[in-house]
Amino acid sequence: MNLYGRIILTLIIFLLAACSQTPEATPTIPPPPVLTTAVPYPAPSRPAPSVANPPTAQPTAYPPPLNSPTAQLPDYSTAQLPDYSTTGLPDYSTNYLPYINSGPATEAAALSVTPTPQPTPTPTIDFTAVRQQLQANGQDMAFVKMGFHTSVGGNQAGLGDWMQRLDAAGVPFFLKSVDNAEPLYAAQQLVQTSGVPHTLVYRRSGGEYDVPNYDLPPAQAAQIHWQKHKEVFPPELDPNLVWIETMNEVDKNKSEWLAEFALETAKLTLADGYRWAAFGWASGEPEPEAWRSPAMLEFLRLAAANPDRLAIALHEYSYTVEDVQDLYPYKIGRFQQLFQVADAYGIPRPTVLITEWGWAYQDIPPVAQSMADIAWAADLYAPFPQVKGAAIWHLGCCFADVADKTQKVIAPLTDYSLGTYFVVPLPPTQQAVDEEFLRP
Repeated sequence: MNLYGRIILTLIIFLLAACSQTPEATPTIPPPPVLTTAVPYPAPSRPAPSVANPPTAQPTAYPPPLNSPTAQLPDYSTAQLPDYSTTGLPDYSTNYLPYINSGPATEAAALSVTPTPQPTPTPTIDFTAVRQQLQANGQDMAFVKMGFHTSVGGNQAGLGDWMQRLDAAGVPFFLKSVDNAEPLYAAQQLVQTSGVPHTLVYRRSGGEYDVPNYDLPPAQAAQIHWQKHKEVFPPELDPNLVWIETMNEVDKNKSEWLAEFALETAKLTLADGYRWAAFGWASGEPEPEAWRSPAMLEFLRLAAANPDRLAIALHEYSYTVEDVQDLYPYKIGRFQQLFQVADAYGIPRPTVLITEWGWAYQDIPPVAQSMADIAWAADLYAPFPQVKGAAIWHLGCCFADVADKTQKVIAPLTDYSLGTYFVVPLPPTQQAVDEEFLRP
């Protein structure tokens, strides 16, 4: 979604940049039947999460996990959340310019802060041992894939602690940043040191960057649009590690044109050595038939053949803070329509990045309800390995007080991510796409 005053903000950024360049034995799980086609795993039987009835145990959509602690959600409405104001963590909230590496000393200072103690101890899970045992029994393990969306300004206190703690535990995280490279640079340094495969996404915003010129032929528009984005991609970010998203909530009525545009852009980004995420469809879009046009099917085949270089960017919102599952799976959960088409045409499921996820653009529920909703969504995405993560909207500026509300979710999501895993199908077995999967 577009930020208010993007064009004015972009001009301010360029002016500022011109002025300053400083920038005990575990039970054995019986192996499942040998499967060669996608079949549904058992549907969960728990009720829909709510403030009055939040999830009270490890998600049960799949066979119970081995040696996993109870992933009970505390009462966040009364819990004392950590105070990050005195920790010395990097302050991303006031950095309006792309961060340029200022030397090893600065990097070390930014990444070696002692985390603030959490309100309750985080259970320690040997995720590697759990995965090995599950795989020996014909199953696999998935992490919590919920991460954050940020930009310039806003309230990002604690984001560095979230990144460091998950990285130290070997838990991949998902982070998207718009116009601000600094948090992605810090995350990139973690990837380069630990090797944990975090998913990082950058987008440059503004009218000329958000959507291509629909009045041009698709191939010509792709060449111009890609060149613009390539010229402003932050030089401190590694395109082998950071995805670039070049579109934001495109016109669903031009899906065939966009498919041809995506084909050309994909060829350009592959040649230039970037990781590119296409479309950025708004929640509830596109219409299912858009995935079935000849050009779109050709693009899906190319994306499926290059899963580490090409992805589909989707937004999934409920558009209401009262019910995150509203009209499921036509808003949140809509990614399954893409997988249905891929399966029907014998195309491997492409990589999907949920680059915006949430409730409403200016509001989120109280922390207790937010965490219950996030736990439900984590359960939804877990069995689909092609879905790399979902970026919770929003820690950045300009959308009322949503950044302050979202910031309160950082600490509980950290604990939830470190204390939770999911038992999922072991590839090549796939979770079947089924509209009843996790239906409220």
